[in-house]
Amino acid sequence: MNRSDAAIYLDYQATTPTDPRVLDRMLPWFTERFGNPHSAEHRHGWEAAEATDAARRQIARLIGASAKEITFTSGATEANNLAVIGAARAAAAGSGRRRVITVATEHACVLESARSLRREGFEVMELPVDGAGMLDPETLRAALDDSVALVSVMAVNNEIGVIQPLAEIGRLCREAGALFHTDAAQAVGKIPLDVREIGAAMMSISGHKIYGPKGVGALFVRRRPRVPIEPLIHGGGQERGLRSGTLAPALCVGLGAACEIAASEMEAEAGRLAVFRDRFLARLRDGVPDLVVNGSLENRIPGNLNVTFPGIEANELMAALDGVAVSSGSACSSGAGKPSHVLQAIGLDPARVQATVRIGFGRFTTTEEVDTASRHVVETARRLAKRFRAAS
Repeated sequence: MNRSDAAIYLDYQATTPTDPRVLDRMLPWFTERFGNPHSAEHRHGWEAAEATDAARRQIARLIGASAKEITFTSGATEANNLAVIGAARAAAAGSGRRRVITVATEHACVLESARSLRREGFEVMELPVDGAGMLDPETLRAALDDSVALVSVMAVNNEIGVIQPLAEIGRLCREAGALFHTDAAQAVGKIPLDVREIGAAMMSISGHKIYGPKGVGALFVRRRPRVPIEPLIHGGGQERGLRSGTLAPALCVGLGAACEIAASEMEAEAGRLAVFRDRFLARLRDGVPDLVVNGSLENRIPGNLNVTFPGIEANELMAALDGVAVSSGSACSSGAGKPSHVLQAIGLDPARVQATVRIGFGRFTTTEEVDTASRHVVETARRLAKRFRAAS
């Protein structure tokens, strides 16, 4: 893959580059195939509609759903808002259930969606996680009763990469009569997921986390038994009334192609990334003995590392890593200048939160990049630690 510069990109949880194969599928839909997929009177519209429907099928096959259960959105943020707010409102109107349960380490768009429901009289619970970032199913079981409308638990955490016990969570929700939604933006295409096996009523997907384009995502909404959702966007009633607005065929085609590629390459890619992660971590531990890994290493996607360098400011480390792109955590929270709520939830004190970086490996990472970047990180961390010790 051609790089725009010489930097080694190790922030694949923030975003992924668009796979060239995805871009090739998308390009015709920006030019000669320009039809509106909702124009039912001529060939241009029919072609665009068929392309978006084919993309639905590709997405559905990756997660064990049917094409009619896929609703396109502008991304996972919109999908999460629609799932949490739309389903909670519909449940309150239908069954009278007015409690929503989520987890302290969720993405901000889930937490803020749930918190916004408090202004409408909903009770919102944010369950704790353990020091490894895992939700104890028994904690969820104790919180469930017949007043709970919805439980939203992230499949894979965007900062520490841990995989929650989705099937067990889904079973507990089903037994309590509550809807189970999972934000799977960081999980789809990286680990096997089947919406039937985990008992999900809704699942959110993001295009740019899976080597597809930015600006598109999808929400799986179970059809049988049907999940009632109150739309958040009103208009022409596109997307079976769940989400009005003209679809962008190029973006939909891109997401579908990304899902198709992931379905065929996910297993081999996961094995390769696990080797890279373990190689990188071993070199970090050799060079920085007091390094701490945050989050469970056993229940974790293969492309993620979240590590604390005690006594070093992460911002200074990242600034000194000229040519290596890593991050301090969620792209959303770092852009807002907020400390990581995920790291705080797993028990890190403020000093350790400020000493933590996230390292993400992906499809276009090479062995040479792993070796070069790990060496650079170790050398830089040791230099900064020595300087901080001298100054203290």
